[in-house]
Amino acid sequence: MALSPSELRRYSRHLTLAEVGAAGQEKLKAARVLVIGAGGLGSPAALYLAAAGVGTLGMLDHDHVDESNLQRQVLYVTADIGAPKAERARERLTALNPELRVIAHQTELCAANVQAIFSGYDLMIDGSDRISTRYLVNDACVLYGKPLVSAAIHRFEGQAMTYQPGAGPCYRCLFPQMAEGLLPSCAEAGVLGVLAGVLGTIQATEAIKLILGVGAPLIGRLLTYDALELHFHEYHFGRRTDCAVCGEHPTITAPQDPPGFCSLEELQRVRRISASQLAQRLGAQGQLLNLIDVREPDEFAAGHLPHALNIPLARIEQQRVQLPREGTVVFMCRSGVRSLKACALARRAGVQEALQLEGGLLAWKAAVQSSLPL
Repeated sequence: MALSPSELRRYSRHLTLAEVGAAGQEKLKAARVLVIGAGGLGSPAALYLAAAGVGTLGMLDHDHVDESNLQRQVLYVTADIGAPKAERARERLTALNPELRVIAHQTELCAANVQAIFSGYDLMIDGSDRISTRYLVNDACVLYGKPLVSAAIHRFEGQAMTYQPGAGPCYRCLFPQMAEGLLPSCAEAGVLGVLAGVLGTIQATEAIKLILGVGAPLIGRLLTYDALELHFHEYHFGRRTDCAVCGEHPTITAPQDPPGFCSLEELQRVRRISASQLAQRLGAQGQLLNLIDVREPDEFAAGHLPHALNIPLARIEQQRVQLPREGTVVFMCRSGVRSLKACALARRAGVQEALQLEGGLLAWKAAVQSSLPL
């Protein structure tokens, strides 16, 4: 793929590098990279890949921009709050480099769509914030022979590793058992914003090295970073012969949905209740209503409806809680995204009278109680 005159000017600093040059820049232009998770890690990774001239970039994320994202997710600005992340990421990356083809995948990755999505890309960057998604991505990369650059962040620490088909161990070789729920989420434990920039940039670096075929990628090496001490450490690990997906006798031969995954059909079957309708029912006598707020504990503490019970979505996904079986159960969150999934999972678990507060507590604040702190 020959470079245009404008590309020769844009990438002039690459062209002077013997390890890149015109041939390497043409490889970058021909490359197809999928960024899974357009959040803290995906933002800097995608920005640098776009700036570097990776010809096709896919941005996969089913979420919408929240104000709390702006502390670390540098793809977005304040005006983007409430907008779909994948679409906003596509607009921002295209504005940075109009020569690229940027594809927005505004969807949740699952076993049913992973093969179709991955088939359009040569290399995957996993910046997802759920452990279960990391396993799904890893397994799909092993099964379909796709290179993977994986990273994770927590509080002041981060880690990164690279998988190359046929050249080294995979994520399951390092972490054989899924530990979903054992570590608190970013919302619960917090995360240093700039930490995402460091690890996301490392992911972009690894991807560029793999595309160019230069340097020594993090294959069979786990790189860890402590931001407080400003220390990098490296741990070598090998391929496990008993690995469930890349071992000698694999037990995983097809991608599997992560725990708590809901299909679009399930979500569409969820029954909704408006803020004004809920207010009327709360004021009526003789009705048993169970209000379940599925936000994180710190969000719940900031403000919630009277008599609401706080059960974070993760606990419902992991089936670590007994949901009420009598009366009507109303699930709520800030905007309605998490409560929609919680309601679908509750129906799957046998809760017959399950409703979702449409528009979440933002709708309640707008229609019923303007003084509710959120």
